[in-house]
Amino acid sequence: MTDSPLLLALHSCTERFGVAVQDPLVDQGRPRVMGFDDGRGLSNSLIERVASLVPHGRWREFKGLAVATGPGGFTGTRLSVVMARTLAQQLGCPLLGVSSFALMAQRLATDEQPFWITKPLLRRGVVAGQYRVRDAVVEELQAPRLLEADQQVSPAVEAEVDVDVDVAALLGRLQRSLQRDESLPWQPVLPIYPTSPVGPV
Repeated sequence: MTDSPLLLALHSCTERFGVAVQDPLVDQGRPRVMGFDDGRGLSNSLIERVASLVPHGRWREFKGLAVATGPGGFTGTRLSVVMARTLAQQLGCPLLGVSSFALMAQRLATDEQPFWITKPLLRRGVVAGQYRVRDAVVEELQAPRLLEADQQVSPAVEAEVDVDVDVAALLGRLQRSLQRDESLPWQPVLPIYPTSPVGPV
């Protein structure tokens, strides 16, 4: 692998769509980050947004992909995860999936003790994941899930998404994973749905 392979990271867990690219042909391979406030229009603009940073004709050059897996909006999160999985499968390249809570954990940690990140959902309860940050390394101790109605977690901080910062952090995690020669298969990378979009099944 070259010192600066072509890498792509996607984050669509909020109304803002974030893209981070490391491109050896642009800016000497220094990461570029773009955010787009596409909201529900992302289904029509997703491919165009990525192509604005990396033209379609170069997608076969991707050496690694990363995507934020949620929790987030059902449609928005699913779109970028499906795109990343499809590209990784067709190109045979590594795919890293990281929860949006894990991406913000380093910004929200105050010490090296375990803590929870929580996000209230309108009329549905609270989603929470547990994290620990030691030596700038984020450990996801418990993946984001919907808490039981009477369950309390502590210590806890409320989720604070910063898509541009978090997608840049996602690209950094991909770079480090590739440097460690992690295999990163695409099959396990799935969106996190704390609540079913179709109700109880």
